[in-house]
Parts: sequence; structure tokens; C-alpha cells
Amino acid sequence: MSKQYQQLLPEVIRITNTAADFIRDHLHRVKSDDIIEKGTNSLVSYVDRKAEALLVDGLKTILPKCGFITEEETIEQQKAKLTWIIDPLDGTTNFLNDVRFFSVSVALFDGHEVVLGVVQDVMNEEVFSAVKGKGARLNGQKIEVSNKALFHEILVGTGFPYKPDRFNEGHLLALHDVLKTTRGIRRIGSAAIDLCYTACGRFGAFYENALNSFDIAAGALMVKEAGGVVTDYRGGQNWLFEGEIMACAPQFKETMLDITNKIH
Repeated sequence: MSKQYQQLLPEVIRITNTAADFIRDHLHRVKSDDIIEKGTNSLVSYVDRKAEALLVDGLKTILPKCGFITEEETIEQQKAKLTWIIDPLDGTTNFLNDVRFFSVSVALFDGHEVVLGVVQDVMNEEVFSAVKGKGARLNGQKIEVSNKALFHEILVGTGFPYKPDRFNEGHLLALHDVLKTTRGIRRIGSAAIDLCYTACGRFGAFYENALNSFDIAAGALMVKEAGGVVTDYRGGQNWLFEGEIMACAPQFKETMLDITNKIH
């Protein structure tokens, strides 16, 4: 099956390019009246919805019988034997404030695991891609997780829950540990990009909770195919649909789990 997914990859990249071009063309065009607050600090505009529609329409042509899990729910949400998991604009708040870190994230899920992923860093012209068993790439070049030996040498990416009731003292304890024991922490605002930065070694690790599958599906595959480790906060495999994820180079797994175990 990997060969079949590998053959799909150029078409998926082409379709995500179309969505990325649309998003880029509409930077600075969104007016305040166009913005809807879905929840606390969770914003959406016509750009998210149109980009999602472009992705759905394109992906339906290459695998007509697939299901969809999408952020904006522009299509009926339904799992199938193969399911596309889509975030059309990961980092909407950044986009609306001209903070130029936002991405298009598309993953294919076979009912057991993610088997294909593409993340387009819209403004930085970086396309991350992976197929299960075939490695991960950035603009066509193979990538690997950090080979640094010491935890204090790495940067760590993270994010924080939008809803106040999801934020607790454990987040501060974890943040304290990371700040004391690493080169520093980075909060980019797009989990998909955070995971891709972990996959290519810019970050040594990434952790975040209160996430959705469409935030992390594609990026997590990048990390795994780049030689990294992906778990939930306790070291298990309930990360895709349970809302918490820790991803890192293998040599930092135990140290990171000691940190994420403090978040409850």
C-alpha cells in the first residue's frame, strides 16, 4: 500500500498548493466583519472555509470514497476505510494578525494510523511531506530529527490551551522545567509547523494538549518518518484523537515524558 500512497503524494501536494495560494492571496483582505469567534480565542473567517472547500473538492477527485475529518466541517464528518484529516489553516489567529506562521495540513488515515501527510508552511514556501515507511521530506529533500546528544542544547516547541479551564498549574511546572534545562522554548502558533520543525531537527521536541486530530495528524507522521518518537503525555499511543501529544528525537523521550507527566 505504501507504493499507492507514494503515487498519491504529488497530487496531494498540488491540491495543498492551491489552498496555500488562496490563503496567501487573501492575507490582509479579511475585514473584522468577516471574522467569527467560534469559542474563546478560536477564530475563523471565509478564508478558512474556502481553503477547506478547495482541499475537499480536490481530494475527493483522487480518492472518491474517502471519509473526511475537517476543522471547519464544510463537508459531512464521516470516517471511512480511508479518511482525510484536514486543517485548512492551522494558525488562523496568526494569519489574521499578520504573524507569518500558518499552514495547510492534510493527512490520510487508514483506520489504524496515519499513512500520508503534507504540511505547507504557507508564507515560508516550505512543503513537508511523508508517506508511511518512505521517510519524511522538506521540499523533496530527506529530513531527520535532531542528532544533538544533550537536552540542554535543544529548542522545545509548545502551545497552550485556548480555554482557561484547560490550563492548570502543571503547564507552569512543565514550562519551568523546559526553560531551566534547554536552550529555550518556542510558541509558534501552528502545531503542524511545530511538529515539522521537530521532524527536521530545528526543535528537539514538541508538546501540547487540548488539540484536535486535524492539528497534528500530518505533522506527527513527519516526526515518525524522520526517526522521531510520538506519544501522548504518559508515553502511550492515544495521541491522535485524545488531544495531547509529545514528539521528540528518541534520545529525549524519557526526559520529555518526565516533563509532560506534570501536566494533568
